Amino acid sequence: MANDKIKSATTNSYMAWMAVVGALGIFLVWAFWPVAMPVDIEKIYKGEMSVYVEGEGHTRVKDIYNISAPVSGRVLRIEVEPGDLVIANKTTLAIIEPADPSFLDTRTRAEAEAAAQAAEDAQAQAQAALEQSRAQLKFAKGELDRARTLAAEGTVSKRALEKAELDWATHIADVKSAEATYKVRSHELQTASARLITPSVGHSGNGDCCIELKSPIDGAVLQVLQESEGVVAVGTPLLEVGNPSDLEVVVDLLTTDAVRLKEGASVKIENWGGSALTGRVKRIAPYGYAKVSVLGIEEQRINLVIDFSDDQNIPRELGHGFRVEASIMEWQGDNIIMAPISAMFRNKGEWSVYMDDDGRALLKNIKVGHINKYVAEVLDGLNPGDRVIAHPGNKIKDGIRISPRKN
Repeated sequence: MANDKIKSATTNSYMAWMAVVGALGIFLVWAFWPVAMPVDIEKIYKGEMSVYVEGEGHTRVKDIYNISAPVSGRVLRIEVEPGDLVIANKTTLAIIEPADPSFLDTRTRAEAEAAAQAAEDAQAQAQAALEQSRAQLKFAKGELDRARTLAAEGTVSKRALEKAELDWATHIADVKSAEATYKVRSHELQTASARLITPSVGHSGNGDCCIELKSPIDGAVLQVLQESEGVVAVGTPLLEVGNPSDLEVVVDLLTTDAVRLKEGASVKIENWGGSALTGRVKRIAPYGYAKVSVLGIEEQRINLVIDFSDDQNIPRELGHGFRVEASIMEWQGDNIIMAPISAMFRNKGEWSVYMDDDGRALLKNIKVGHINKYVAEVLDGLNPGDRVIAHPGNKIKDGIRISPRKN
């Protein structure tokens, strides 16, 4: 009887321990059972795909007229301002008048004063020579009159009369020569005196004829380069005018990007401060240039000129020199199988993705074609409707259990 009780107690104790061990095993299995990794799932789809080359640029008036000084002189203060409308051959843009003479240093002034004194003395000498010639002409005229009277009476020879006439004609020529010499010396005195003229104080115009620069086109003033009054040399830029409604866009691109583009490609023009505009590539410059980037790297770049579409109404707010961002179409296709860039990564030199294979991650190599900022053209390896893992981290491995993340 006592042995039966002992056996029963032992059996109950064993069963209790077995229950505890079983519960502990179930707990351990539950605790260490692999948990499905929450992931973001994207579907492979088919549709239209475009690839763009993007770059920054600026707007500019197609035909800019740079108005410069045709002569050296004093340009009066330019009254027109940027944005003012101008009319061809009517609107006065700038007025140029002769400039004041320059200042003379001590040596230059002394030389100029000496030259003026010499010119004055030369004029006096010419004046004396002229008076002498006139006196001799007067005497020769008297001798000629007496010779004619005596010749009429027959008291002098014909040769004496001819000699008197020759002397009179010679002295007439001497007087004319002396008068011309006097005029020359007078002009030389004026020239020498002009070199002594100094700049006037409080310049208010010298009364000489001025040059008025008229607008060559109907349009608007774009930029005033010389606003204040001052002396300018010939060829000095004064202002720029153009037609602000006749705009184009200039974008600079890396030469490695530009070679993939063609003239006539469509363009989206954005981020200028208003709604997106459209255009087409008008010209790809045939030469490149070196430009240092913000990172200090020298790059070879090239300019693209873009025309706005014919049916595009250019907003009045968009003007000359505005910053824009242009997206130039490189390629476009229909019925393209596309995979999100966020799901793709490089694996042993190939593009790969992780597919959702009934709750498990499946590593899949794929072949891609064109790529833009968001999606890639899938040439082989995926089909529309396939599910791939977006942004796969280092914890995602081939065969691991996964579950779609709940938003």
